[in-house]
Amino acid sequence: MQDRPITTLYMLMSVDGKISTGDTNEMDVDKDFPNIPGVSEGLHQYYDIEKTTDYFSLNSGKVFAKIGFNNRDIPQVKIPVVFVVIDNKPHLTEKGINYLSKLSEKVVVVTTNNSHPAKSASGILENIEILQYEQKIDFVDMFKKLKTQFGAERVTIQSGGALNSEFLKLGLIDNLSIVVAPILIGGKNTPSLIDGESLHVVEDLQNIRALKLENVDVLENSYLHLKYKVIN
Repeated sequence: MQDRPITTLYMLMSVDGKISTGDTNEMDVDKDFPNIPGVSEGLHQYYDIEKTTDYFSLNSGKVFAKIGFNNRDIPQVKIPVVFVVIDNKPHLTEKGINYLSKLSEKVVVVTTNNSHPAKSASGILENIEILQYEQKIDFVDMFKKLKTQFGAERVTIQSGGALNSEFLKLGLIDNLSIVVAPILIGGKNTPSLIDGESLHVVEDLQNIRALKLENVDVLENSYLHLKYKVIN
């Protein structure tokens, strides 16, 4: 039996693999795609599919801060999800943590930051949990704990390109579920599906992961939904 959850990387990307519209925090597909003719019309399909993803959803504090969680008002309705948030800096503020707590059934904050705002919030909000690491997060250990301590059998990953790269190299991504928008973005510094350190020598080829195509759905408005199994 696998000692960690089965994981699926679920992302929205352009045909050239970009997961943002530019290289600054002001640029973002959630904010920008609705304003681009030819792309906006089919965007709802990504969010419709997102509603069917796993109960455990892993993301980063950086992404949540970028899309405005630190500035949102308290939601009126909870959604059936456990958010796993990797956040060292921290990017999330106390208000952002409070928003996530009210939005979801549980929030698991994974951090090396001894002064993370989630620590003070956990004394007030019952659904905040913290996985603390010292100098560097051990992602292999983290996924094991998500299963043994929190009962996660399946986890959907929706983090940025750098974290996606780390997970991929460690063999922690089992499946891909990619919605491809009909757009070309470009830009060498624009985040892509898998970023991180480039390969430098032949020995680094061991970090490459081949894929097996499982399914292709042709969606409306020239969108595609691709599903792959990662050959780890």
